[in-house]
Amino acid sequence: MIETYNISKSYGEVKALDQISLQVGKGELFGLIGPDGAGKTTLFRILVSLLLPDKGTAKMGGFDVVKDFRKVRDLIGYMPGRFSLYSDLSVEENLKFFATVFGTTIEENYDLIRDIYSQIEPFKKRLAGRLSGGMKQKLALSCALIHKPEILVLDEPTTGVDAVSRKEFWEMLKNLQTKRITIIVSTPYMDEAGLCDRVALIQKGKFMALDTPLGIVNSFKYRLLAINASNRYRLLQDLREWNNTDSAFGFGQDFHVTFKNDRFEKEELFRYLSEKGHTDIRIEEIDPGIEDVFMKLMGTPDKPQKADL
Repeated sequence: MIETYNISKSYGEVKALDQISLQVGKGELFGLIGPDGAGKTTLFRILVSLLLPDKGTAKMGGFDVVKDFRKVRDLIGYMPGRFSLYSDLSVEENLKFFATVFGTTIEENYDLIRDIYSQIEPFKKRLAGRLSGGMKQKLALSCALIHKPEILVLDEPTTGVDAVSRKEFWEMLKNLQTKRITIIVSTPYMDEAGLCDRVALIQKGKFMALDTPLGIVNSFKYRLLAINASNRYRLLQDLREWNNTDSAFGFGQDFHVTFKNDRFEKEELFRYLSEKGHTDIRIEEIDPGIEDVFMKLMGTPDKPQKADL
């Protein structure tokens, strides 16, 4: 349903996308995972025919996004990163407007949006600009779905909303997937990657990895320790200065650390940290997550990027 071949796009000296190739099958929930500035929005704007690529081709549902842009726009539902509905129209008026644009009605496709829209329907007379973040999110998704699209393109739809709304939103996406709607979604949240069928990790306009969430995690072949102590700021400095440390990054209350040589006893590291004056030291062997893979692929702040995953 979605195909790109060597898509590249630059803004002056900045290369936003660098030869991106991607295939997403019908009914698949595909995630594009990366930080701000990684190239996610640029790729999505090309896919929905709002931006022309410098090089390469892209197809949505078999239609070229440049040559057949009108057909592409009928085929897709697009939810941009920023709330882009009409704030001075009510919930109901926004939905009616988007239905009219696509030559349909709310009643005709209500079954598709019922589970989503029913949660905000009691507030249908409220101005869209006065909705909470989670309610704006549900309205935007309803408007993107009202013409019964075959492909949903969602650019960071959960950014800026509370944890409960994030969870509800992904439950909605999983339900939409059962209706054979193809979904491509971008997010800066690594924990959302595990909810996708496949994910691509993107940074500086390039894919660093593309696989199932499990496949990406299994590509991590390094010993990983979670470490904590009383003085966290000095702990990070000392961990990075240890002669066997390869990378050390903060993850919540702990630091996740990988090593140049994995064959060492934890007591050796414990002694080193004790000699540095640290107390309440905790060292634990842990399994990696997708964020650990991402950080490893990026490389440490003071070392070149790794390319062996």
